[in-house]
Amino acid sequence: MKKILLIEDDKMVRENTAEILELARYSVTTAENGKRGILLLKEFVPDLIICDIMMPELDGYGVLHILSRDPDTVGIPFIFLTARAEKSEIRKGMELGADDYLTKPFEEAELLNAIQVRLKKSELLRKAVSGDADGLNRFLDAARGLKELEKLSEKRPVALYKKKDMIFQEGDSPNSLFFVSKGKVKTFKAHDDGKEYVTGFHVNGDYLGYIPLLENSAYSDSAKALEDCEICKIPKTDFFALLYKNRDVAAQFIKMLSNHVVENEKQLLSLAYDTVRKRIAQSLLLLAKSFPESGEKPLKVKLTREDLAGMAGTATETLSRCLSEFKTDKLIETEGRDIILLDREALERMT
Repeated sequence: MKKILLIEDDKMVRENTAEILELARYSVTTAENGKRGILLLKEFVPDLIICDIMMPELDGYGVLHILSRDPDTVGIPFIFLTARAEKSEIRKGMELGADDYLTKPFEEAELLNAIQVRLKKSELLRKAVSGDADGLNRFLDAARGLKELEKLSEKRPVALYKKKDMIFQEGDSPNSLFFVSKGKVKTFKAHDDGKEYVTGFHVNGDYLGYIPLLENSAYSDSAKALEDCEICKIPKTDFFALLYKNRDVAAQFIKMLSNHVVENEKQLLSLAYDTVRKRIAQSLLLLAKSFPESGEKPLKVKLTREDLAGMAGTATETLSRCLSEFKTDKLIETEGRDIILLDREALERMT
């Protein structure tokens, strides 16, 4: 059952609207003002929010502004209710990121249709934020509705990269958002001595290069194909049209940015405080999760020793010694350059 948070200061409107929603089989929680609505969000995470504009203590614009700054709530569909329908109010609400706008009094069917449309679109975007090439198409199709995005939905260029081809290089200026349609990609920083520090691995459904686009800065690392890849290139102008004019799209990238920051913090702490043995075990587990080979049990990691050492932040020689110890302890086995995880639970306990 979908959950809806209704924020409305008029008691009669609040109760009547809540009754309509409950009859439509929604789970409804109500708040009499914006401040109370924000507090309820800490214990009740809704699938959609319906909010009046003119309210005491905190108005609807204030509620939407607070929600838009929080990665946990920015993606929740938001519908404004108002007794006035002036163009300036509608424009202000939409510029802040509102998904829809209903004028009181409204018809029951009008309310329910608006909710159904917003929930369906939000669900499509959540499913499409990562996945295959069809996922990218669903993601962009769900974000349509802007004339300037018609070309983006009609033609999505795919660039073919051979194994070891560079996709972008550290210091270059970004012009596109990259989507991995097929293949595996690594990102890395190059040291002056020629060694590489691996900053990440990316597979089907991952986005690359959005942080420099958002920061308007040069690439802080490089990206290289680990195998033959198909990469969708979304032009910078189209990416920003999506980002600025579609709240759902902005929400997805805010969440990805938050996840990126958290993972980077974990990686830096690991490099600073963890033993080499622990870092290598963590790297093997992460790779097994990131690069699952369908139908293979036990899990198999297919990566060069140089890349694995770069990911763990150690020398190739040290990595080889540690892998030999893991083999002696029957934690892993090797087949050529492939590493087979025999005892995943023991590796997890080590980390």
